[in-house]
Amino acid sequence: MKPCAQNRKLIAWLASNALDARQTRQLQAHLETCEGCRRYLAEISNVTEMLVATESNPDVQASESFHRKLAGKLRAAKPDSLGEILAAYFHGTLSNWRMSLPAIAVLVVIGVTVAIWRQPPEVTPPPQTGTQTVLVSEADNDLAPTIANYQRVANQSLDKLDALLTRQGNRALPSMPIYTASTPGLAQESF
Repeated sequence: MKPCAQNRKLIAWLASNALDARQTRQLQAHLETCEGCRRYLAEISNVTEMLVATESNPDVQASESFHRKLAGKLRAAKPDSLGEILAAYFHGTLSNWRMSLPAIAVLVVIGVTVAIWRQPPEVTPPPQTGTQTVLVSEADNDLAPTIANYQRVANQSLDKLDALLTRQGNRALPSMPIYTASTPGLAQESF
């Protein structure tokens, strides 16, 4: 049986006497019911006992040639560049489609993001100074007050939109029935 994943680290700390009393009691209670964790504790305790029993000799020193070889290997083991890391990753993952599909999707998203980011910004014409006359066609005078019509006129010119809204705001409103508390029958008929 395997030990419980959440208890592996605690069991290792228990074997090296690194747990506090509360955690030790809780783990001991769990060990009474879990065979996998008890076996894992026995294995870790065996390894810990062997390490403690091993004699360490503080007089052992590495030779000068060992230090030179180690320093040379550390200097030669420079960190890989991003390109080398990606090349190694894709070399290993292209043979496994489950790993390569997410990697390709990430690359596509990054490529699209970079392409959008690198597009030149739209250039807006500078505002014209002085007075401008806005030519409004006869068809624009009688437009129904809808958002679609306003968007169409605004796409042509903001000055045309302003003129249209001003004209429509100055129109007299059509007469509408006024409902009061004394005319409840009219209100019910309109629905």
